[in-house]
This record gives sequence, structure tokens and C-alpha cells, in this order.
Amino acid sequence: MMMHTWFECKIRYEKVMENGMNKKVTEPYLVDALSFTEAEARIIEEITPYISGEFTVSDIKRANYSELFPSEEDAADRWFKCKLLFITLDEKSGAEKKTSTMVLVQAADLRDAIKKLDEGMKGTMADYVIASVAETAIMDVYPYEAEPDVKPEFPDAGKTI
Repeated sequence: MMMHTWFECKIRYEKVMENGMNKKVTEPYLVDALSFTEAEARIIEEITPYISGEFTVSDIKRANYSELFPSEEDAADRWFKCKLLFITLDEKSGAEKKTSTMVLVQAADLRDAIKKLDEGMKGTMADYVIASVAETAIMDVYPYEAEPDVKPEFPDAGKTI
């Protein structure tokens, strides 16, 4: 399983509004990267084709999402931040322990987000409770994808002799 380190990057630029006026806006995007430096480089690379004119990366911060549930549906154009509580039993004391985690779900609306969250969590053995679901301002998510022509540094790593 691949670990992701998500960074929320805010892009500030002048956007042409529907009425034709220019307005300065700041939009958040989510990027999978190893460091703040890589996150900045990746967001600049991803955003450049879509924004005409100047823009700045106004903020970068770590985002604590343990999992993402993207959707291919056209209607699913919003991202929802879901707080889950996993319930475990302490063997010694017998007390219930709740561990919270955040996941991000791409959906059309609140009901759709909960439905997609439950679908995504189907294979989970642990008991969980949905503590909260809230729409985020995230415009888009850029997961890390290795280029297909890049060869690994150690191609024989992991092979047994």
C-alpha cells in the first residue's frame, strides 16, 4: 500500500468572473508530494496550463487525510471532508477507545458523499462512526503518478535470489 503525504496549496490569481470583471481569488488544491518544496513545484506544474496570467502560491500546509475516495462521475464535482471515529476495545480495561481519522470524498452533494464514503469503507473490518461531513473549498486533487517510462533506480530490489 502506498502512503500519501497530502499538501493543501492555495493559489492566488486574477480570475475573470461571469460578469467580465477581474477579481483576485485564492483557491485551494490538494497535492500528493514528499515535501513542501515538491508540493510547490507540482502545483505550479499542474496549474500553469489552466491559469492565464500571473499567479502565486500563497500558502502550503500539510493536510491530514488518511484516505481519498475520488469519483469518476461528472456530477461529483465537490470534495467533502469526513471525520470518522474507529471504535476499538482496550483488551486490559475493556473500555471503548475512539480513534479519529479524516478522509476526503468526491461527491455531488452531502447525501452522495455519505453514500460514497460507506461504499469506500465496505471492506473495512473495524467498526466506525461518521462524526462529521463537511464540504471543502478544494478545487481539485493531484495524486502522485509515476511516469510510465521512468525505470526504478534498483530494478532488482525486492526480488529473491
